[in-house]
Amino acid sequence: MSSEHLLEPDLKDFFLSMPPLTLSREQMPAIREAREKMAMEQMPPLPPEVSIVQEMAPGRDGAPDVRMKIYRTPSDRKDRPAILHLHGGGYVLGSPESNAPQHCAWAKGMDAVVIAPAYRLAPETAFPGNVEDAYAALAWVYRNAEQLGIDTSRIAVAGESAGGGLAAALALLVRDRKEYSFCFQYLIFPMLDDRTTIRADLSPMFGEFVWDREKNRFGWTALLGQAPGGHDVSPYAAAARADDLSGLPPAFISTGAMDLFTEEDLDYARRLMAAGVPVEMHVYPGAPHGFMWVAGARVTKQFARDAREALARGIGAA
Repeated sequence: MSSEHLLEPDLKDFFLSMPPLTLSREQMPAIREAREKMAMEQMPPLPPEVSIVQEMAPGRDGAPDVRMKIYRTPSDRKDRPAILHLHGGGYVLGSPESNAPQHCAWAKGMDAVVIAPAYRLAPETAFPGNVEDAYAALAWVYRNAEQLGIDTSRIAVAGESAGGGLAAALALLVRDRKEYSFCFQYLIFPMLDDRTTIRADLSPMFGEFVWDREKNRFGWTALLGQAPGGHDVSPYAAAARADDLSGLPPAFISTGAMDLFTEEDLDYARRLMAAGVPVEMHVYPGAPHGFMWVAGARVTKQFARDAREALARGIGAA
């Protein structure tokens, strides 16, 4: 049964014309190269008033250094908020450069310092490489906060899709290690639960477009280094596995109603609220995974307003 009839009218042309994509270990280098090339070719000019520099954070426990892009506007302020942004891509694709327009918008519009690490991707690096890279980037931010003009009480973690799942997992790891802290979680259709890959009761109205069950199984298998859905998966790999969600920072969670992750995202939001964590949750009708790629769509504009307002409040930049 197709969910095509549920698509918002101004999303239909884009999503119905998308070419199929099959992920495989052998093809990953070529797929990554093609996607990055396309992203760079389609990228609009970036605002010249935003400085973009590259830094390296020392890896943890002998791991490789973590490459990061830092976005900020010139300022003498010492109390600016910061956003640690983790890119999406199913844990197997993506780079911080592909999100440069969003990073610049946050830096310019919220006077925030945006840190975007290039965490190691699967299957070449399985868990916990990705979350340890993100943790190393956060440690670097804390060590360099004064130089960057960052108020460490106003650091948010953010991400979309796998980046949202990684952001949620990092928030758990930060809570449990008790070395640092986040003030806010910004989770956009986060990829939270490997057990979605083995669910037999999931409606076909979820996940027909872009990120489907086959891609989801590939992504989780690559990250975990084993078949997903087992009994021994760490919550720092799949945040939905955490038994205790108390003590986490306030969260903004959003998803499209046609997204494969809709049910796991709704359940995570419910569990956060039950644990006493403030949550703002949005589900956008007629929207599949990645719906905001259609910038002019009504639902994208609504999401952009909701998300920006929530993030600005979360970091005290409203």
